[in-house]
Parts: sequence; structure tokens; C-alpha cells
Amino acid sequence: MADGVAAILVHVADTQAGLAWYQRAFPEAERRFLAAFDFAYLRIGAIDLEIVQADEKVASGAAGSVVYWAVADLDRALAHFEALGAHLYRGPMAIQERLWMCQVRDPWGNCIGLRGPRPGEGGVDNEAEL
Repeated sequence: MADGVAAILVHVADTQAGLAWYQRAFPEAERRFLAAFDFAYLRIGAIDLEIVQADEKVASGAAGSVVYWAVADLDRALAHFEALGAHLYRGPMAIQERLWMCQVRDPWGNCIGLRGPRPGEGGVDNEAEL
């Protein structure tokens, strides 16, 4: 049915400021521009990260689904986001396969999930049986 994630939309009050912030948050992202729509977005791997205007139908902020980004070092990634003004919202907490996860909030209140190992810290070795 689905072939994977194609795009993630992040709703913000100021799209230019949001695009600039997310470009710094994800320095590996390639900035792209669709002239026909006067629309800039970021490409991270095979996923389009689209920073769009918050409105009365979809506001910015923590209110539902959270996308988790795989990181090589959770503590380093968390420090990077906090240096850009993100605030720790949840975690870090140990999860399966010796991985950890946490959530930070961007300057508009949106949640960004981070998931990866913490060098020097153990995690949960086995997944719970269902």
C-alpha cells in the first residue's frame, strides 16, 4: 500500500525563520526550491521536510504524532538541538535494542523525536514479547 515516508510537514508561524532553523538543525539537508510554487523545502535522504504556515486547521505545537530521527549519538544530537534553542520535552529514556529516545520542542513548540545509542549508557537488550 505505502512505499515509505515521502514528506514531513512542520507547521510554524514564520516559514522563513522555520526553514532557516531547520536547515541549521539538519545541516546534512539539501535545500530545494520549487519555482512554480515559490516554495523552498529541505531534502534529508529520501524524505522532504516541508516547513509550512501554521493556520486555523493545523497549528504549531505538540499535539499528536512525533517523527523520530535516527541519530548516531543521542547525547550529541540532543546537545546540537539545544544549542539551536530547542528544549528537552521528554526523556531520554531507554528503549529496545540498547537504544534511547527523547523529544525536543522547536521554537514553535513542535516535537522532534531523537532515537539512538548513548555511548557509555546501557539500554534494554531484549524486546518484550507480545
